[in-house]
Amino acid sequence: MHTVVEREMEMRLVLSPERSVAVPARVRFRSDDPYAVHVTFHLGSECPVHWTFARELLVEGVFRPCGHGDVRVWPTKIERREVICLALTSPGGDALLEAPAMALSAWLERTLRVVPPGSETEALGIEEGLGALLRPIPGDGPRSTPGQAEPWASDEGGECAW
Repeated sequence: MHTVVEREMEMRLVLSPERSVAVPARVRFRSDDPYAVHVTFHLGSECPVHWTFARELLVEGVFRPCGHGDVRVWPTKIERREVICLALTSPGGDALLEAPAMALSAWLERTLRVVPPGSETEALGIEEGLGALLRPIPGDGPRSTPGQAEPWASDEGGECAW
């Protein structure tokens, strides 16, 4: 079973230094995908825009500028409001969004309580999954005719025994 931490918030899409528009957004974290955060922007069209990026990038970006390439994050103040800026780049264009720092930080803190930093691998259950995959099935051992060598029994001879 996994846990979902989700929050609706209003971000601002920056159109120019003097103009921005409100964009409803949903931030989402799932404990079965602990390295990622998912953001869905509802732009007033039938198809919302989805972005997925590293939770660690957002954690660091709350405190200092980080990221390169498609996703960059940094904290700043705009007219006495503390915001987290998200610069997103895709083949379809670029977008600069401002998220309210308090709301985004509170949501992020909730994700860190669900899956603390450094415990993501445990949350994925990789060890248990590998154990289940590699566990022998009773009665499913190697089958061979008495006196017949298994093809993998020896590396000597240089030829495949198949």
